Amino acid sequence: MSDLTTLLARAEEISSDAERVTQAHLRKVTLPRGAGVMGLITLDNGEDHTKPNTFGPRGLIALNTAIDAALADDEVTSIGVTGKPFILAAGADLTSIASSGAAGVRVVAELGHAVFRKLQDGGKTSFGLVNGLALGGGLEVALHCDYRTVMDSAPALGLPEVMLGLVPGWGGAYLVPNLVGADAAVTLVLENPLNNGKTVTGQQGFDLGLADAVFSGADFLEQSLLWAADVLNGDVLVERPEVDRGEAWDAAVSRAATVVRARTGGASPAAQRAVELISAARSASRDEGFAAEDQALEDLSQTPELLASLYAFDLVQKRAKRPVGAPDRSLARPVTKVGIVGAGLMASQMAMLFVRRLEVPVVLTDLDQDRVDKGVAYVHAEIDKLLAKGRIGQDKANRHKALVTGAVEKAEVFGDADFVIEAVFEEMSVKKSVFADVEKVVSPTCVLATNTSSLSISEMAADLEHPERVVGFHFFNPVAVMPLLEIVQGSATDDATLATAFATGKALKKTTILVQDSPSFIVNRLLGRFMSEVSRVVDEGTPIQTVDGSFAGVAPMPPFTLIALVGPAIALHNTETLAAAFPDRFYVSPALERVVAARKGAYFAPDGSLDPEVEALLETPADPVVLSPEQVRTQVLSGLAEEARLMLDEGVVAGPEDLDLAMITGAGFSFWNGGLTMLLEREGLGSFH
Repeated sequence: MSDLTTLLARAEEISSDAERVTQAHLRKVTLPRGAGVMGLITLDNGEDHTKPNTFGPRGLIALNTAIDAALADDEVTSIGVTGKPFILAAGADLTSIASSGAAGVRVVAELGHAVFRKLQDGGKTSFGLVNGLALGGGLEVALHCDYRTVMDSAPALGLPEVMLGLVPGWGGAYLVPNLVGADAAVTLVLENPLNNGKTVTGQQGFDLGLADAVFSGADFLEQSLLWAADVLNGDVLVERPEVDRGEAWDAAVSRAATVVRARTGGASPAAQRAVELISAARSASRDEGFAAEDQALEDLSQTPELLASLYAFDLVQKRAKRPVGAPDRSLARPVTKVGIVGAGLMASQMAMLFVRRLEVPVVLTDLDQDRVDKGVAYVHAEIDKLLAKGRIGQDKANRHKALVTGAVEKAEVFGDADFVIEAVFEEMSVKKSVFADVEKVVSPTCVLATNTSSLSISEMAADLEHPERVVGFHFFNPVAVMPLLEIVQGSATDDATLATAFATGKALKKTTILVQDSPSFIVNRLLGRFMSEVSRVVDEGTPIQTVDGSFAGVAPMPPFTLIALVGPAIALHNTETLAAAFPDRFYVSPALERVVAARKGAYFAPDGSLDPEVEALLETPADPVVLSPEQVRTQVLSGLAEEARLMLDEGVVAGPEDLDLAMITGAGFSFWNGGLTMLLEREGLGSFH
C-alpha cells in the first residue's frame, strides 16, 4: 500500500472536473449531558436529493481534510459523520473514477481505505449517523465508525457493487461479515445485488446488525446525538452478538457459491471474487482484508464486465433521465385528474401509483359497482399498509384515500379528467370499444392512454375522432416496483400528447423510453423471441430442465420460471401476437397451448421438480434433437441478436442504448452484461454500437 501523502497527490492528479465533489463540512457540536464536543462532518455535494453524494478523488480528499481537522482539534472529543437531508452517500463516483484506468482505480481504492480507517484509528470515538440512503462507500464510511445509528425510514442501505461488476472495495467485504456474520454478509454483498440491486431499509439494516440504534426521521440527528452522549458517558453499553466463525461461516460461503452459480452461471468475475473475499474475511487481519479488496478492484477494473457495467450505469443515470426523442416538455399539458378504465389488479396498482406520485383525484371505472368497490378497496388497503409501516402519516393517508374514488358510469366522472388510461382485457375490439365510449365524455384535450402490452396503438386509435391524443403507456408488473414505462407513439400521436405522457411518466418516477408503434414494443418483443426460441428447442426434444439451466448469467431468471411469473396464458398471447406479425421468426408452441388449456400456472411444482401433469403435456418428437446447454444458449441468443438488429433497422427505438435500458429496467437484465446488446457482442453474435 502507498503512503497517504503519495495517495493524496496521485488522487489530485487523476481527479477530473467531471466529478461532482462531495464536500465534508466540519462543525463543532456540544453534546448534551457533559459528553464533550463532537466534530460533526456533514457530507454535501451542494445538490438536491435527486443527486446524491458520491465519493470521487476530490471528495475523498475533502473528507480526509475534515477528519484531520477534527482529530487535530483538542476541543473535539468525538467525531460524527452524517449526510445532507435523506442521503448519507451513494458510493463511488463511478464516472470520474472509471476514466482513470486500472492504476487510478487502485489509487482510489487505497485512498478510500486510508481515509475511512482514520475513523477507527484516529484515537477519538467515532459515530456514523446514517440519516438516509447509504450505498456502497456511503455505507462503508459508516461501517468504519465505532458506533452507528440509522434512520428507520432510510430507503436504501446496501452494497450493490457486484451488480456493477465490482466488489465492496472500501472495507465492506471484510467489515460486514466480521460485524454481522458471514450469512448476512452473503445476503448484502451477493444475494441482494444479484437480485436486481435489492437493498434494505434503515429498520432492516438495524435488524441485521449494521447499526447499533435506530431512530425516526423527524428528529433523527437530535436523537442520535443524545444517544452518542449516553454512549460516551457510559450510560449506554453497546453489545454486539459474537460472530460464529465455525460451521456457520462454512455454510454461508457454501450458500454464496450456490447463489453465484444460480444467478450468474459463473459468468461474473466480481461475484466469484466476492465469495473469495467473504471466505477469507474469517481469518484475515483487517490490513490483509483491505489489501485483498484493493487488489480485487484493480483486477476487476480491467474486465469487460466492468466496462459493460459502467455503460449500463450511465444509461440508468443519464439516458433514463433524458429520454431520446421526447418532445419539448413545454408542450406537456397539466394533469389534474386521472381516470382509469378497469378496476382489476393492474388498474388498482396504477391507481395507487398515480395517487401517491401525482396527488390528484384518481377515479376507477368498471362494468359494475362490485368490481369498482373492490378496486377502490384495494388502493385504500395499500395506503393503510404504508401507514402501518410508518411510510406515510395519517394526514397523507386520509388525503390519498379521499382522492381515490370509483364509478360505473364514465360520463359522470371523466368529464374533467386530463388523462384517462385503460387497463382492460388485452383484446383489440374491447379496447377500441372502450376508447370510443371514453372519447364521447372527455374534454377535447384529454390524453387517452393504453396499458396494452402488445397491441397496435395506431389501430386502437384509428376509428376515433381525435386519434392524435392516443398514446401507449405500458407499465410492467408489479407497477410500483418495476422502473420501466414504455411510451408508445402511434402513427397519429401528436407532440402535445407525447410530451404529456413523458411528463406524467417522470412525475411517476419511472424510466421512460420512446417506442414507435410495433408489435409488443421493446421488452415483450425481445422476451417473446427469447421464449419462442426456448419453446422451439424444448418441443424439438431438449429436456426442459436442460433448457431452463442454460441461461444463468444471461437472463435474470430461468425461462420457464419467467413463464410462471408472467403467467402461461399471457406468455402465449404475446407469442401469438408476434407470430401473427412475424410468422417467419416467432413460434407458437403447441405444448404451451396445451399447458394454457389445462389451466396450469407453472411448469414446475413447488419443490422445483417438473410438474407431472405438465410433463404429460410435453410430447417427445419421433426424432428428438437434444442440445447441450451451450448449444441452447447460442441458438436462443442468436435469435435475440437477429431480433435486436431488426428492431434497430425498423426504428422501433432510437438506438441500441434504448434496447439495453429497457431490458435492464423492464426485464432485470444484468448491469455487468451491459443489458443485452453488449452481451451479444461479447458472445460474437453481432455488432450494435
